[in-house]
Amino acid sequence: MMIKQVTYVLGLLFVLSIVACGQGGRQGLTDDSSMESDVLEDSSAMISPRYAQGFTVRYLADGVRLVEVSDPQKGEEERMPIGYSFALVPRGSKAAVPEGYERVEVPIRSTITMTALQLSNFTALGAHDYIKGITGTKNLYNKDILQRVHDGRIQKIGMEGNFDPELILAANPDVIFISPFKRGGYDAIKETGITLIPHLGYKELSPLGQAEWIKFVALFIGCEKEANEAFAGIEQRYNTLKQRVDSLLGSNTCMVGEIPTVFSGEMHGGNWYAVGGRNHLAQLFRDAGADYIIHDDNTGGVNLEYEQLYATAAHADYWRILNSYHGDFSYEALRASEPRNALFKAFRDRHVIYCNMRQTPYYELAPVQPDVLLADLVAIFHPGLLPGHEPTFYRLLP
Repeated sequence: MMIKQVTYVLGLLFVLSIVACGQGGRQGLTDDSSMESDVLEDSSAMISPRYAQGFTVRYLADGVRLVEVSDPQKGEEERMPIGYSFALVPRGSKAAVPEGYERVEVPIRSTITMTALQLSNFTALGAHDYIKGITGTKNLYNKDILQRVHDGRIQKIGMEGNFDPELILAANPDVIFISPFKRGGYDAIKETGITLIPHLGYKELSPLGQAEWIKFVALFIGCEKEANEAFAGIEQRYNTLKQRVDSLLGSNTCMVGEIPTVFSGEMHGGNWYAVGGRNHLAQLFRDAGADYIIHDDNTGGVNLEYEQLYATAAHADYWRILNSYHGDFSYEALRASEPRNALFKAFRDRHVIYCNMRQTPYYELAPVQPDVLLADLVAIFHPGLLPGHEPTFYRLLP
């Protein structure tokens, strides 16, 4: 109970500290386009992603912004099921749109988000007013969003593969942010005629790349300057800590054999889902000064049999687990779920890194707080760098 109370407070403090784009963004709910007039004259409001590989922005002289969305994990044989070139036009403008681009008037007045990652972008920008629909409230802690669902300002439209078109139409969004590579069910949504905007932050290969999608969302709600300022803080904190880790690992006092090794996941349904060596989680481990045991070029993940995973991870120093366990997770619970779990060195040494999504707003905050995730892991892998650190998401299982 204490953990849950702390995470509520942390979530509240995060909301109070974010840039207040939502209040100013209410102008986007009118037909007044005057707020767009000087966007090109203010360089602080121009979006130019540095880490995110999934979107680009080009500015035209008439205030139109050409946004291209592509798969950050280039080279995979996946095709996006919808168009991915958008011309963002100031609301009320008669500006022409280049051929091949879908016209979207901005700032949008309302939207539906399909994932917690997308929702986290709006939370980071203080822009909940724009959200009129979400898929569900599982593992959702944000009191403001929950209240809006309770009083009907936000509709629950169903889960992927089973969306309710009537609820979507009732929400009347200008656009819908989607994750087109997931389970699907988007054919029914396309029939509504509502513009679908692919949000591919979850496919980024670095934590900062994922967090930088707040800039993508900002393009649609007129909060570019606020997004740039928010991300600049995230970037500075993340890179400063990473540099401290790099300095430690590059010093004569740290031998190669002292770099800890780590693996991740649990056995489910007879298989162990392990993220690939190029996944953003693997990059987070590396930036925190640990060696992730899987070194392949996979960007997503693979299902392994227990024996395969054990052969690789048996002697790893740390074991990261993220789940939604009912009650207090423990080493006894981990052993009970699979007796062979006790064979891992990380289990014997009590080096399990744990986060319970029922007690921590992981998915609704972590995507826009990679600096906080990094600090939690650094404090575990190299405690001397952050003495007295209070964990937010990850802690060593006692």
